[in-house]
Amino acid sequence: MPVDEDTAALPAAHPAPAPAAEPAADAPPAARSTLTIPLNPLGFADPLRWLAAGARDFARHPLIGLFYGGCFMVMGWALMKVFEHAPAYTLALSAGFLLMGPFLCLGLYQVSMRIERGQRPDFGDSLLAFDQRLGTIAIFGGVLLVLEMLWGRASLVVFAVSFDGMPDFKGSIGALLNPENLEFIVAYIGVGAVFAGLIYSVSVIALPMILDRQTDAITAGLTSLRLVLTQPAVMIWWGAIITVIVVLAMLPWFAGLLVAGPVIGHATWHAYRAAVPPEPDSAVGPAATP
Repeated sequence: MPVDEDTAALPAAHPAPAPAAEPAADAPPAARSTLTIPLNPLGFADPLRWLAAGARDFARHPLIGLFYGGCFMVMGWALMKVFEHAPAYTLALSAGFLLMGPFLCLGLYQVSMRIERGQRPDFGDSLLAFDQRLGTIAIFGGVLLVLEMLWGRASLVVFAVSFDGMPDFKGSIGALLNPENLEFIVAYIGVGAVFAGLIYSVSVIALPMILDRQTDAITAGLTSLRLVLTQPAVMIWWGAIITVIVVLAMLPWFAGLLVAGPVIGHATWHAYRAAVPPEPDSAVGPAATP
């Protein structure tokens, strides 16, 4: 069969390159880069707004909040009783226990999430908030527990190298307030600041994020850390507010935690929501916000 000369002179046609495969919409969260999770810019007035929103959530469902506040108070009593003969552990684990608030307040996050979505919170539902994310929450809780134990051990070392023997609880408080023990005070506060800052940084919004999204513990912790590192001034301000409120609430035998604990727990949810926008397919939206 004759071939047309013009046609024969044309170069052989190549098939068009196949388009690059798009990432699957249902790709597992662990495969997504932490850097792809956007973070909103925050201002110095935002932490006060979070506290106000937390107080409103507490006022809407006070009985649920008082239950969790009572847990905070009772755990404070138990901590003092168990470690009354090991003051170094008591001081370190008391502060660490309060920095684990995001983990202990998981039910409060659930309540705030239900309110945000226009649903009615339920006490039983808040108790089972961990049910859908049990594995991820357990991994994250284990990481916090390891950090807590390291903090306690480091505090014991500071006491051991600073004194001959371990003082009782009153003696340890006196040592911390005695200006003659300046080296000990600086070392103890320095060790506490390192561990407190690390725990706070990886947990400040991690557990609300785990509860709200299909994400893994590493992604949640790194996102929380990235928020603190990219907006340190606001997050340090938020941490300072939490610290002052909690310290004041501890003074009357932890009784102030009955209210301060749940308010801060609800406020932490609003801090997460302000910092991390909802996913595009999330049920949260203007129509769902009461």
